[in-house]
Amino acid sequence: MARTSLVAIGVGVALATAACTNASAETPRADQSQATASAASAGPIASSEAVVKLVPGTLKAKGSISFAMDASYAPFEYFDTDNTTIIGFDADLSQAIAAKMGLTAKDVNTGFDTILVGLASGKHDVGMSAFSATPERAKAVDFVVYAAGGSGIAVKQGNPKQLSMEPVKLCGHTISAQKGSIQGIDYLPKFSKQCTDAGKPAIDIALYPSQNEANLAVASGRADAVLADSVSMAYQASQSKGAFELAPGPDFDPTNIAVALPNDSNLVPAVSQALKELASEGVVTRLAAKWGIPEQVIKQASIGEVIR
Repeated sequence: MARTSLVAIGVGVALATAACTNASAETPRADQSQATASAASAGPIASSEAVVKLVPGTLKAKGSISFAMDASYAPFEYFDTDNTTIIGFDADLSQAIAAKMGLTAKDVNTGFDTILVGLASGKHDVGMSAFSATPERAKAVDFVVYAAGGSGIAVKQGNPKQLSMEPVKLCGHTISAQKGSIQGIDYLPKFSKQCTDAGKPAIDIALYPSQNEANLAVASGRADAVLADSVSMAYQASQSKGAFELAPGPDFDPTNIAVALPNDSNLVPAVSQALKELASEGVVTRLAAKWGIPEQVIKQASIGEVIR
């Protein structure tokens, strides 16, 4: 999974978002017209006839569409200073997608590892939380691509333990990640096995319910590094006032970042068409620039591609 302005910890070590993960479980964005919306920096976004005709009748009747996201992952989604309003790249893009459909977006904060379950049960219409579109996840949901990126690790400023985004460099260290993330459930266990297979100490994997808590583990000294989406880690490093940094090394396993929908959802065509139009109109690129997301993360993605 590919999350905010940072707050000081103790005597100024910052590595956590200001958002509180126990904030309101449902935090819709400000009401908008069903015909147009303005995701700041993208300009007015009108509904599209080509998209509207693909929207299921049940959603048209409801007039809104719910996007489940874990608001602890800047710059994709996180809480504003009111600890209620969800802001970020995904939040703005969800608003733009809904506008193309002639609907109102309702962004709902929920635990990352519960989003796919919520989709399967019909609790949420869409999951939008910087999901890595992995083959294993694609067995449970359908994906529509909107970005592409890899994973990186963040360490305390100066990288005192000389870690890098190489599995062998992480052997014997405590590395934190968010519970349910691709980094926590797939990458770190594989890295640790590489260590033990080579006769080196295993990685001490520390999983936390939110990205905020995984970050805090590094700030408090309970972990040596945190593994997450490199875009998020780079953003948080830029906001930390020199408290921590992205460790050296290329992105690990660059992959598609995608919107998640229930398998065979009749909403997939509408989401795909909306994203294709938003990409061709430059909206996706402008929103990425607003939130400090590198241009290549958008350029290297086949936006609107459906993965099943």
